[in-house]
Amino acid sequence: MTASSRRQFLQTLAASAVAGSYAARLGAQGAPSLPVPGVLGLELYSVRQRMAKDIPATLKIVRGWGFTEVEGGVFQGKTAAETRALLDQHGLKMQSMLTGYDLLAKSVDSVIKDAKALGVTYVGTAWIPHQGTFTRTHADKAAADFATWGKALRAAGLRFFYHVHGYEFQPSPDGTLMDTLLKQSPADAVDFQADVFWVVRGGGDPVALLTKYPGRFKLMHLKDLEKGVATNDPTGSAPDETSVVLGTGQLDFPAILRAAKASGVTHYYLEDEHPEAETQIPKTLEYLRALKV
Repeated sequence: MTASSRRQFLQTLAASAVAGSYAARLGAQGAPSLPVPGVLGLELYSVRQRMAKDIPATLKIVRGWGFTEVEGGVFQGKTAAETRALLDQHGLKMQSMLTGYDLLAKSVDSVIKDAKALGVTYVGTAWIPHQGTFTRTHADKAAADFATWGKALRAAGLRFFYHVHGYEFQPSPDGTLMDTLLKQSPADAVDFQADVFWVVRGGGDPVALLTKYPGRFKLMHLKDLEKGVATNDPTGSAPDETSVVLGTGQLDFPAILRAAKASGVTHYYLEDEHPEAETQIPKTLEYLRALKV
């Protein structure tokens, strides 16, 4: 998807979903337990297209796959309370939500209000506004904003996190701008989410990143990058079709999960951006069931 379309999603948090009898049959087995400590949920962006058409039916499918935890935000056209009610009706818990950077800057109090209504613990953002190349100036400002929002959320009993999106691996005196963000953001107020697809797409190494910063990455997106797709790309974007079934792409998930366990990741969310995610998610669940770490 383009950076602009993803930014739009992060602002509106309009999720969507997917049906399929095969998926429903597989879901009856329950979502797999990862071979590492932590909770496995589904990022609702994976099912964005059908969510836009029928939220209740989509949530039923997600629960049918075996998931009980999801990541998302306030559903488009709904209030936080209405979103929470829909999730409750389908046996789903939203523990982590994403929201727009601009909304946090405009009114962190309104974000906190929604987070409380949803019952989440983690509140994050996944795109730092910038035109062209992401620079040290952008990173410095973001780290300062993260500290401000993180302290406000902590005072409300919540945790703030930043979702890595791939453009942060440009050179910096600290190593990379990802290093700058981590070093300048206070650990007692700011957590991070390692979307391993974007880490690799941007030229980073998920295992090295998790190993270098134990305790900073509390959340992770499990997502694989198609073989042959270029890395060291600073745009923070990639075609949706390059999101493939876990275990069939470039990423070494046994090594990543071992590093995540050692680093202290506690919440894992499966995310699939492919247009045919409904056919890929069951295959990914099969892969995770058989995975040895």
